[in-house]
Amino acid sequence: MNILLALVIIVALFFGFQYFMVLKMKLKKGKPAPALSGTYGKALKGGKSVLFYFYSPNCGACRTMTPLVGKYTKNNPRCFKVDISKDMNTARAFGVMGTPSTVVVEGGKIKEFVVGPKPEAEFTRMLEATKA
Repeated sequence: MNILLALVIIVALFFGFQYFMVLKMKLKKGKPAPALSGTYGKALKGGKSVLFYFYSPNCGACRTMTPLVGKYTKNNPRCFKVDISKDMNTARAFGVMGTPSTVVVEGGKIKEFVVGPKPEAEFTRMLEATKA
């Protein structure tokens, strides 16, 4: 009986933390984007859509999405892949709590903040928004 109770508590904590992360990211929509310097800052000041894709080389879900993003970052100066193992400061500025995370900024405000892997069609839609 004690093992069953412990298992229920562990599962509840796991799903509770997942829900907390998603809720926290949804609350970021409409908030101002952080002030960044360098290439990121220049892209944000343009006022057009900018996409930041946060990933980690050790993340299994990231391994499927990162090649898709790579196709867009080569030819799009407003689409960025951010390896959090090398650039944790940018991830902290946005408040990224897990990978993969995708942030779309438009007009200096966070338009979308998505945590976790997404179907290719949905992810491609967000990437295409940065081309306009």
